[in-house]
Amino acid sequence: GEQVGARAAVIRKIHHVGIVVESLSRSYTFYRDTLGLPLIKEADVKDQGVKAALLSAGESEIELLEPLASETGVAKFLAKRGEGLHHLCFEADDVAAALDGLSARGVPLIDRCPRPGLAGMVAFLHPRACAGVLVELATPTEPVRDSVAPVKLKRLVIGARDAKGTAATFRELFALSEETANDGPRVMLRAGPSALLMVPAEEVGGTEGLVAISFLAQDFPALIRRLEGARVSMLRGAGEATVEPVSSHGV
Repeated sequence: GEQVGARAAVIRKIHHVGIVVESLSRSYTFYRDTLGLPLIKEADVKDQGVKAALLSAGESEIELLEPLASETGVAKFLAKRGEGLHHLCFEADDVAAALDGLSARGVPLIDRCPRPGLAGMVAFLHPRACAGVLVELATPTEPVRDSVAPVKLKRLVIGARDAKGTAATFRELFALSEETANDGPRVMLRAGPSALLMVPAEEVGGTEGLVAISFLAQDFPALIRRLEGARVSMLRGAGEATVEPVSSHGV
């Protein structure tokens, strides 16, 4: 275990979760105005062919991506799958060093060298590396402002044919610790203040890869009032609500 830990890309936390949308301005209605996530910055990222925005979700962020040209990866994703969860970004102390370590272990990468992105210096691993999940590593050039967001990122749910095997891959690549494991097929991995929950794909309608974002509301009744006021389609439980993808851009 020691050796694996030494060679893992040590990450601090989930920096952001990327969501592809048809229109940034339309997606602000739900993410900024209804959920209440403060907009941190918006910019065109030319080499990725996207208009991107980062919104604060406590110590992590939500990145919204609108394609600017039809030939880009994000545009192809939108054409093929529609709006929805696109990638997971971990914050690393040194992206370049992390890439070197991963490359030396034969981990498939999209980027061999870091490049500037909205989150700082960034690089993408190939989805083959992480059971079909597109993972980005970022070293921020400026600190994430922990603005007072009314909802905070709690966990990201990932569907997998083999949840335990997928969790082992993430644990090994990024030195994540496993939360109190039960004997069931689900595995929770701690990633800074938030977590990744690996679940069997058959539990989530057969979906493999990114499935859902779980947020923690600071004032749950107030959030429910905002969701109801915006006529958001949702399922209510005791002390929780599940927003239907039709109201949250495929998420």
